[in-house]
Amino acid sequence: MNSAHSAQRKTRSAKNGRIFVISAPSGCGKTTVCRKVLRKVKGLFPSVSFTTRRPRRGENPERDYFYITKSSFRKEIRQGNLLEWEENFGNLYGTPRRFVLDKIKKGKDLLLSIDVRGGMNVKRQFPSSVLIFLKPPSAEELVKRLKIRNTDRAREIARRFGLAGKELSYAGKYDYVVVNDQLEKAVKEITAIIRKNRRK
Repeated sequence: MNSAHSAQRKTRSAKNGRIFVISAPSGCGKTTVCRKVLRKVKGLFPSVSFTTRRPRRGENPERDYFYITKSSFRKEIRQGNLLEWEENFGNLYGTPRRFVLDKIKKGKDLLLSIDVRGGMNVKRQFPSSVLIFLKPPSAEELVKRLKIRNTDRAREIARRFGLAGKELSYAGKYDYVVVNDQLEKAVKEITAIIRKNRRK
């Protein structure tokens, strides 16, 4: 093997993976979209976050979240172990720094499903990360989806809808905006975005 070819192989193997972020207001279908995208894009891995909330029906520990206590979460913050973290509706959510760094150093691409403030934090630390904002087709449809979820009470739904307005104001700061009016269409658009940016 000549030296030029060997150097080329070394460069490829040493290339860091890329971070892709998907953010969306509650009820916009982010979890479903992410699962479908991960099945379609070979070599794209999910980042698993810490959370202090209880598991919802159908969620599995270490697949959807690492479920920990608030005291354990605060310890992770103090030790600087979180890439980003936020508090939403009394629950804490955060991305394990070591998990992300280990994956991208091995050349693996990651998909992070986090809120808008977390997305901004990731972009500051990793400027090459690609941020995708998932929007509902309308405010009315978002309220309808929140009610269909049947995981929150009326007061909680109202709070989440109020927060959605603030989250939507971040859409212009994202690299891409995708409207989730039809699930498969949104998945196709996001899949195309990820494949396009992986080639860069």
